[in-house]
Amino acid sequence: MPKHTSTDAGTRREPVPVGLFLASTRRPGTRRGALAAPDLPHWHGLAPGSLAYLIRRYTRCGDVVLDLDAHPSVAAAARYLRRAPARLVPAGHSFRVRLLSAPHGARRPRREVRRPGPGAALVLVTLPRAGESSLDLHGTTRAIAAWRPLVRPGGFLIAALTARGSQPATISHRSTVIAAARTAGLIYHQHIPVLLVPLPEHDPHTGPEAAGEPEDGRRLLAGRHLPAYRDLVVLAGTATGEEATHA
Repeated sequence: MPKHTSTDAGTRREPVPVGLFLASTRRPGTRRGALAAPDLPHWHGLAPGSLAYLIRRYTRCGDVVLDLDAHPSVAAAARYLRRAPARLVPAGHSFRVRLLSAPHGARRPRREVRRPGPGAALVLVTLPRAGESSLDLHGTTRAIAAWRPLVRPGGFLIAALTARGSQPATISHRSTVIAAARTAGLIYHQHIPVLLVPLPEHDPHTGPEAAGEPEDGRRLLAGRHLPAYRDLVVLAGTATGEEATHA
């Protein structure tokens, strides 16, 4: 998850590490605690417990977790970890960050913000945005540049990419998001694929499907492969010297 990179002069830029979330094999309701509620949906393939693990790796107790999509599992996981979930709400011609009030019986964070200063420790967002032209480089750059002030120095923005794979001789959506983030002033920190289906017990083969095999057991739909994973791109905000020391 959060990585340490070498800053020695003359060294080559290290490749960005890749994390991997395997598809959950738990049945609903088998996990104990506040995140076992059956009405909590998965967040882009991550069960609420796995989502809580992701949030815990990028934040500390009392940190603000800003979800731009108002997903219920994000708020539940943040409260479970004693973080402060927040939403972006209209304020005149602009927007402001509003901390969500805790429901009755929910655990409250020990303090609202761990470090002084504006911005959230973690911002979660889905790309492309509904109703916005955010598949092209310019549109994505404008969107990320508008979100950059929401990330505090040393904080992170995690973008879940929902666009289908790129066509031959075209640039992938992930590459477009990474280029846009660098233009907007964020650092490409990590790539996390989330598997949407369990890994097969045996090596897949390229032979034809066996006759009589149930339709739901196939990995094809209308002759095209079903999505097997979702990309999460982690972008880091710049940190001051003091914040980098204590990170």
